[in-house]
Amino acid sequence: MSKRVLTPQSEDFPRWYQDVVAKADLAENGPVRGTMIIKPWGYALWESVKAEVDARIKATGHHNVAFPMFIPNSFITKEADHVEGFSPELAMVTHAGGSELAEPLVVRPTSETVIGDAMSRWIQGYRDLPLLINQWANVVRWEMRPRLFLRTSEFWWQEGHTAHATNEDAQAEALMAHMDIYADVLNNHMAIASFAGLKTKRETFAGADLTWTHEGMMKDGKALQMATSHNLGQQFAKAFDITFTDETNQLRHAWTTSWGLSTRTIGALIMSHGDDNGLVLPPAMAPEQVVVIAIKEETVPATHDLVAKLRTAGLRAHADIRTEQGFGRRATEWELKGVPVRVEVGPRDLAEEKVTYAVRDLSDGKKSVSITELEGALTQELDVMQTRLKEASATRLRERTVDVETADAVDRDYAGFYRIPWANLGEDGETTLAEDAWTVRCLIHENGEQPNSRDEAGLLAIVAKAY
Repeated sequence: MSKRVLTPQSEDFPRWYQDVVAKADLAENGPVRGTMIIKPWGYALWESVKAEVDARIKATGHHNVAFPMFIPNSFITKEADHVEGFSPELAMVTHAGGSELAEPLVVRPTSETVIGDAMSRWIQGYRDLPLLINQWANVVRWEMRPRLFLRTSEFWWQEGHTAHATNEDAQAEALMAHMDIYADVLNNHMAIASFAGLKTKRETFAGADLTWTHEGMMKDGKALQMATSHNLGQQFAKAFDITFTDETNQLRHAWTTSWGLSTRTIGALIMSHGDDNGLVLPPAMAPEQVVVIAIKEETVPATHDLVAKLRTAGLRAHADIRTEQGFGRRATEWELKGVPVRVEVGPRDLAEEKVTYAVRDLSDGKKSVSITELEGALTQELDVMQTRLKEASATRLRERTVDVETADAVDRDYAGFYRIPWANLGEDGETTLAEDAWTVRCLIHENGEQPNSRDEAGLLAIVAKAY
């Protein structure tokens, strides 16, 4: 770039992040503090994540539903741990239609309570189980220190909600969402490596028995929780009378789960792959994988022809024919937006039946290729780039995670993760670390198997500062 557009990551990472969100035209603050307006390019990124998650949800037998965003306050207060965990974040409606409401309404912070109420009517016998539903919605959790995509008072997400006849089935469901849906989308579609593991009791979702999480390492070494899955046990079933008659005609409470992934993943995308020139988008999820820029007015027809051929080949391609604007300005714009490949169509190259292109995450300069070979060359470049970004994320996670034996060995100024035997750390060590804003992000097994209990032998605690 001819001049600095963004604050360098090494100088001020939070400022760099804010610059990218603004300059790449992803989102802006809404008129109410803590809310955000997601702009077209930012929403296209969310739509890509949403499409991948939704396809996997439906492939596993779940059905989408829609529930009201207003929830009676009495629903929230039925489950004690849940209300205690969410009380500081609740937004309430006390007046409507010019009158004070007889009962305050809570603006949906999550839907366990209102869906639990419905499940109590929908489930009668064991043949009604499992009940597998999912909702795409916006939710409100009042945020005191908002940051676009990462922490906002209103955000968009999906929330799976299921009911089962046994705890074993609920456990399997939560782990299915955790690994078959979230791990797949995060690691393979978004090219973000993560530690997948079980939350400690201190960090478990309010009202859940067990919570599993995906913790990614951002480029500044901090952790970001990207998706969570919860085995809710029977707490909500007992609070909302979700019962069924089993095969022996005995009345039993169901076992329920919930699991969610939100627009926070767009923040993860920015901080996992972005550089000092802006976004770097994995080709699998880029709204446009290739932008073809017409350098001069006379190259516009050839630009359209190239884009049509690339689209026929299955690539998402866009023609930039704004020749009234300088090439440098347009190239900078697409670099900021993170488009994986930029193709330049100039009169001199066309005369030689070739074009020049640049790959977003490489610094080895531009490449030249004949027009007849362009489709094959770009298809290969995109495949290799997706793998390269995935491997870079995994390498960062591995190389910046340090093994130590106790909490005393944690350097509070280190930019990265620590791995500590949970038997050595324990809840007392967790409390000590929290005093310096270091938290146990999750508990893992070294072999990658997911813990089914916090009491399992050989667990390792992943410790980090987090967003």
